[in-house]
Amino acid sequence: MKIIHTADIHLGSKMDSRFGKTVSDERKAEVRNTFRRLVEYAKEEGVAVVMLCGDIFDSDRPFKKDKDFFYSVIKSTPEIDFLYLKGNHDTDDKLPEVLPENLKLFSDKWTSYAYENTVISGTEITAANASSYPAALSLRKDTLNIVMLHGQASDGAGGSVNLKKLKNRNIDYLALGHIHKPSEGVLDERGVYVYCGCLEGRGFDETGEHGFVLLDTAGGKIAHTFIPFAERRIREIDADITGSKNAYEAYKKVCAGVKFEKRDLYRINLVGEIDFDVDKLAGDVEKLLASACFFISVKDKTEKKIDVGKYANDLSIKGEFIRTVYAETDLGDEEKTAVIRLGLRALEGKEIDL
Repeated sequence: MKIIHTADIHLGSKMDSRFGKTVSDERKAEVRNTFRRLVEYAKEEGVAVVMLCGDIFDSDRPFKKDKDFFYSVIKSTPEIDFLYLKGNHDTDDKLPEVLPENLKLFSDKWTSYAYENTVISGTEITAANASSYPAALSLRKDTLNIVMLHGQASDGAGGSVNLKKLKNRNIDYLALGHIHKPSEGVLDERGVYVYCGCLEGRGFDETGEHGFVLLDTAGGKIAHTFIPFAERRIREIDADITGSKNAYEAYKKVCAGVKFEKRDLYRINLVGEIDFDVDKLAGDVEKLLASACFFISVKDKTEKKIDVGKYANDLSIKGEFIRTVYAETDLGDEEKTAVIRLGLRALEGKEIDL
């Protein structure tokens, strides 16, 4: 039997405000479309169950078009059961009066659904049950057991999913939602815990591969595989433009070092040492790269090349500062350079990262 583990779809998300309205609106539509494509994939692959581990909507008051879309997709696929466990973003969402028959829900009490030799159990974590729900879980040893939860995992205090308290409870696969980057780890000798991540990255804090996890219970055990599935990938790349004399040379260095995928979104961080005016560097390079991909954002993180000789007889505050640092005998050359960089940024009124 095949099962899909997905979560954090965030239908109706505002997207990254830096994308602008046109790109944001298109990305919102693509989030909906990726969920539709996931369901079509499930039909084609003979998937029996889709586990929705929370935050299907971005708000507990979702837009009507997003709700209508979500429930229509489920209703149109009666051959697949959808197990919907609410997350922290959609906890108060009011359900339709008539639910699709293939949409199964959870509550703040453990609820289980059986499929062949597999039992899928889940509970929605609340303030009232946060400390008690692990002890209330009871699973048979002779079945394949999947547990659905939504929250931050930890080995003790500090997370709503307490992995320590879920050990040795006959869990084969702990399906988690809430963290948007796919990851997994060993729960105990029997089971694993897995975050499937979100289906689509929504901003530059959600770079990398996104998709879902496909489970297969054939052979009396649970095998799982991450399936990259996003419409577009969000990428962040450092581009060294050391030695560039102007924005065009910086642009050419970026093109030489980055292989752009036309469909993707990019954050390019300009790094390295330059010795020309950088006030409009990021904006100028961004304009030159505008047609390279679906969306691009360029950030200037370069350092000003320091010519100590230039300041040898300079009577400015910068000159006095640089001479003072280089006269310090307790610092090595690299340390002096680092101190001077920070000092010059401070004198120019720029932000300092310590």
